[in-house]
Amino acid sequence: MLIDANAKQKATILRISDLSVNRAGSEVIKDVDLLIKEGEFVGIVGPNGGGKTTLILTILGILKPHKGSVLVTHNQSLQSSSRTQVGWVPQAATNIPDHLRITVREFIRLGLLNLRNCILPLSKSDKVKVDTIIETVDLTSYANTRLTRLSGGQRQRAAIGKALASNSDLLLMDEPMVGVDIESRKSILGLLSKLCQEQNKTIVMISHDLASIKKTADRMVYLDNTIWFDGLSSEFPELSTLMDLRESNQVESHSTNAISSSTIADDGDKVLQLSEKGGD
Repeated sequence: MLIDANAKQKATILRISDLSVNRAGSEVIKDVDLLIKEGEFVGIVGPNGGGKTTLILTILGILKPHKGSVLVTHNQSLQSSSRTQVGWVPQAATNIPDHLRITVREFIRLGLLNLRNCILPLSKSDKVKVDTIIETVDLTSYANTRLTRLSGGQRQRAAIGKALASNSDLLLMDEPMVGVDIESRKSILGLLSKLCQEQNKTIVMISHDLASIKKTADRMVYLDNTIWFDGLSSEFPELSTLMDLRESNQVESHSTNAISSSTIADDGDKVLQLSEKGGD
């Protein structure tokens, strides 16, 4: 009970309210409410086309909401300077042009740059930090190797290292384990979990690896156009149960035009989120 009480005292770092986003004329996500607190490791899962990447891009401010709001870091809009406190590892992080002559060390160093230090040489502490991160993502032997000469999994670890090099409080990751071997995957997931527990980092990760994310994340969100589950990873239901729930809600909505919804609790307890009129 003490752990739960402490969790409730943590500050909110991301608040999404009544969010709907259109892409190419279609409503990709709708009526999404999501509250995430500092130090949480949240896994977002769901089918292809369910809106997971759209949600991340909207949090980043790359996509604009059709309605609703996204507030990051103590209720500051992402359009403000708080954007520098958000790190991102996209799916395309490993797509490095062949002509790009940049080493692992140089790439990870980019995570340290901001408007204030971009023209200054790295401090001794920054160099130590970069070396520590390179060791953490298990690329010490490749620190001075060009990214283009690395395997896909090694490039992915470099991309994660770059995100870790920033002072971001919130790390957004879109399928960061693609192309990473099993042992490296376990090591990186363990690292990310440790960052949440010991450094109060907040991680929101999209993943299709349901088994791994269920073992690692504190909390899971199932997104398919809207949120159908938000709760403890240990309580995540069978996918067949979620599918049955979605289908039954569609039938009920079309036949009765009923509205069934629930509000996500601040303490992260399990909740099923049903949208108005059901999903597409």
